[in-house]
Amino acid sequence: MTEGLPRRRGHRITVEPSDRHVRAVRGELVLAESDEALVLRETGCPDAYYIPVQDVRLDLLTESGTHTHCPFKGEASYWSLPDVPDLVWAYLDPKPEVAEIKGHLCFYEVEVS
Repeated sequence: MTEGLPRRRGHRITVEPSDRHVRAVRGELVLAESDEALVLRETGCPDAYYIPVQDVRLDLLTESGTHTHCPFKGEASYWSLPDVPDLVWAYLDPKPEVAEIKGHLCFYEVEVS
């Protein structure tokens, strides 16, 4: 678990195991489901649930070639469904402060219970 390490004045990120069941669903298609997700909390952002790669249906996703950069987490790579571009992302080599999210993917929309 990371402690909230400030990287800029007033900005914090924490990563910890989630105690929630997390599912990523598109229509009736379950893309991911896990009881082992991590929750990343970042100043100014909604909670983000990072799902272990082994709990994601990678066979349904295609790497999109899109990459973005976060000054706090590093470079993100994205995957898509045929009708939904850049639906999921991961930090393949995250910054040390959020190293726990390596090997996890995050979806824009998840169900938590």
